[in-house]
Amino acid sequence: MSPTTSETAQGGRRLVIVESPAKAKTIKGYLGPGYVVEASVGHIRDLPNGAAEVPDKYTGEVRRLGVDVDHDFQPVYVVNADKKSQVKKLKELLAESDELFLATDEDREGEAIAWHLQEVLKPKVPVRRMVFHEITKDAIREAVANPRELNQRLVDAQETRRILDRLYGYEVSPVLWKKVMRGLSAGRVQSVATRLVVERERERIAFRSAEYWDLTGTFATGRTGDATDPGTFGARLSTVDGRRVAQGRDFTSTGQLKDGSNVLHLDEENARSLAAALADTAFTVRSVESKPYRRSPYAPFRTTTLQQEASRKLGFGAKATMQVAQKLYENGFITYMRTDSTTLSDTAVAAARAQVTQLYGADYLPDKPRSYAGKVKNAQEAHEAIRPSGDRFRTPAETGLSGDQFRLYELIWKRTVASQMKDAVGQSVTVKIGGRASDGRDAEFSASGKTITFHGFMKAYVEGADDPNAELDDRERRLPQVAEGDRLAAEEITADGHATKPPARYTEASLVKELEEREIGRPSTYASIIGTILDRGYVFKKGTALVPSFLSFAVVNLLEKHFGRLVDYDFTAKMEDDLDRIARGEAQAVPWLKRFYFGETAEGRAGAAAEAGNGDGDHLGGLKELVTDLGAIDAREVSSFPVGEGIVLRVGRYGPYVERPSETEGQTGHRADVPDDLPPDELTVAFAEELLAKPSGDFELGPDPETGRMIVAKDGRYGPYVTEVLPEDTPKTGKNAVKPRTASLFKSMALDTVTLADALKLMSLPRVVGADPEGTEITAQNGRYGPYLKKGTDSRSLETEDQIFNITLDEALAIYAQPKQRGRAAAKPPLKELGTDPVSEKPVVVKDGRFGPYVTDGETNATLRRDDDVETITPERGFELLAEKRAKGPAKKTAKKTTAKKTAAKKTTAAKKTTAKKTAAKKTAAKKTTTTAKKTAAKKTTAAKNSAANAE
Repeated sequence: MSPTTSETAQGGRRLVIVESPAKAKTIKGYLGPGYVVEASVGHIRDLPNGAAEVPDKYTGEVRRLGVDVDHDFQPVYVVNADKKSQVKKLKELLAESDELFLATDEDREGEAIAWHLQEVLKPKVPVRRMVFHEITKDAIREAVANPRELNQRLVDAQETRRILDRLYGYEVSPVLWKKVMRGLSAGRVQSVATRLVVERERERIAFRSAEYWDLTGTFATGRTGDATDPGTFGARLSTVDGRRVAQGRDFTSTGQLKDGSNVLHLDEENARSLAAALADTAFTVRSVESKPYRRSPYAPFRTTTLQQEASRKLGFGAKATMQVAQKLYENGFITYMRTDSTTLSDTAVAAARAQVTQLYGADYLPDKPRSYAGKVKNAQEAHEAIRPSGDRFRTPAETGLSGDQFRLYELIWKRTVASQMKDAVGQSVTVKIGGRASDGRDAEFSASGKTITFHGFMKAYVEGADDPNAELDDRERRLPQVAEGDRLAAEEITADGHATKPPARYTEASLVKELEEREIGRPSTYASIIGTILDRGYVFKKGTALVPSFLSFAVVNLLEKHFGRLVDYDFTAKMEDDLDRIARGEAQAVPWLKRFYFGETAEGRAGAAAEAGNGDGDHLGGLKELVTDLGAIDAREVSSFPVGEGIVLRVGRYGPYVERPSETEGQTGHRADVPDDLPPDELTVAFAEELLAKPSGDFELGPDPETGRMIVAKDGRYGPYVTEVLPEDTPKTGKNAVKPRTASLFKSMALDTVTLADALKLMSLPRVVGADPEGTEITAQNGRYGPYLKKGTDSRSLETEDQIFNITLDEALAIYAQPKQRGRAAAKPPLKELGTDPVSEKPVVVKDGRFGPYVTDGETNATLRRDDDVETITPERGFELLAEKRAKGPAKKTAKKTTAKKTAAKKTTAAKKTTAKKTAAKKTAAKKTTTTAKKTAAKKTTAAKNSAANAE
């Protein structure tokens, strides 16, 4: 029986700790005054982020790793610096409480957070573990009434994962720093996910397209058609003289027909000649095959299927999906969103069946409730599918939700209700049409149709597809009512050319599906894994496709050659099995970690373990041994990739570049930078030649007639510019330092065509246009955001760069005579229109903003990412960027610090003046110091971040 408010009050004060403030707020409303609900705000304790956080008593490898590998892998936990104040608050609340309820999430991570809270808070009152998978009044009160103890097995399993990931990351990442580039990271799942994306790109690079042809015919029955019995229909050529006509599936990735395939490969000439020979052919129906069609509902959502469908239907990335789902869960709208299960509770089944009857009628309700077996191996997280919360499902209209939360809730609601509806049934039909061509060849065409006689669950929900050209389940294709022997007339026969396509790149949805099918990692972590490889620069997005960077090619190349087992798909899946065995109590953590790190076998012998594995972890090998000897790793080799005709792509310290080796031994070859956002499969020999043919380096334009200093044109980090070369003895630092005159090229200028005269004009800026009647000087300048006029502190934009040199004083005064536009200038026309946003239902356009192009629906703005391009961005990508921005919520405003007023004794006027002077002097000195430091830092950054082709 659930406790009432009065019973709770009599039972003393109870402290309930959850992870998030939003969750705490919702739960507090269900428990009443006898309870204090407070958030830990996520993890309060973890392994240290660096040696500085490790207590002084630890030395050596323990300080570096945060794990004592020599003493049973004992972890060193520290309270996060940003959580110390929250821990203090929790301790104060606990001191006033009679009982502690740890109400963190019911998965492994939630169990570990609860354990850490217990370890840090050291409660002297009874401790209860309170678990629930939905935040409703009944569920919360039931959880309070039926607490359990901490599950130490789940805690051990999560701790083992954390230690494993720390050892993997902290031992392998430094290898990448030394051999590829500083700041890189490796991870047990992230490196394998990156390898999947790289391997798909390798397949695209190796792919060779094959061309094949076939025929399409439009056939007429001679009857007047209608919606149920069309008069004409299309069919595709299937056989010629009994031989099947080749289709795309018959070719290999190298463009050759597969071995043993006895198919007819039609080229354009043969296809067109056959079409002409069939022009006057009389066709007949050779066969009609009809089969019953039945489609069962899809299982309710689990974490990965929700991410996939939200990507297909709503354009959400995995991260945005989980952010929105988290809000829905914390506010009591859906059950826990990190789950491997497709099971529905009896209460949920009853709620879904009730809504089927209410909304669609009894005809759509099956006689018995449907149950779904879990497809995920070792499913263990929350023990129910993602569904609307409560024992009665709120329809989307009843929730009061809006925007992304409404759309995701609607998706979950529809899928859950549909899972308890009847099958869709109908008929599928295949018709074969044949005829003999004028040249004697026998041609047979085939057409397939599908009619749905009872839509069943499809009335509520139809699953999307990763392939945009795929036909959805509810799509009907009606064929006319024909019988074997019926005569048909060919209205048109056309020859169609086709080309095989490279394998599609992964999207977030398809990568999640691939990881799950390979049983790599935990489904609940996939969103963060994809976020990590995007943030690290290993992968970038082109539309919705995930494209690997050249940097990821270098990283994966090194890992495959020297740490092959660590990025082996089967090995990673076996590790996941082992961790699940530890969670079930079938294996012990410490012996397993020893085998992983030191390579000890079950008998305690050191060395590389057997590759095959026997279920006891002998497949693990030894990580320490792998990372100790790095002499065999050739840094240049792992970062070099042949393009063709002697050209090599290299990944250097400052980015990718192509190089043609010098014909003179010992000399550096010709190099050219490669754009960071170039998809690797687009780096052909021809494109590499284009890059190498572009002007690079410094162009001497000639000496300045006045100073005699050489003027050069350069291509810098922020674009092409001109500058002067100062004498070698010119002081570059200190108060006598001299800065060279520098100016960016106009947009209309090019590096290889700019002249000395152009350069001198550019370096003469700002240009004095004249003075206004009050004597204030007006100048014309070129700035970061374009050309402008300046008069004192009043700036006005100019329309073109040429105006900088030809605007007259009268024209400038006329501009200043106009009232200044406050806030925004006149709106620029959109760069591209993307259509109507499915959330706001407003038109989405791409605009050019102050900080670059961005997408907007008039309410939400989202800047285009590094890998997005105005010309190629798709509507889906635009909607996704807006969805991610909405999921983040409005930007947090930094609160201004209020300086406490101090009461001071009155001082003489002279004393006040003296103090004021001193303060002013200090401020001036501080400003100078800060400015100098910033300039010095900027110089160092600019100097270091030169062309990737000129530095290695």
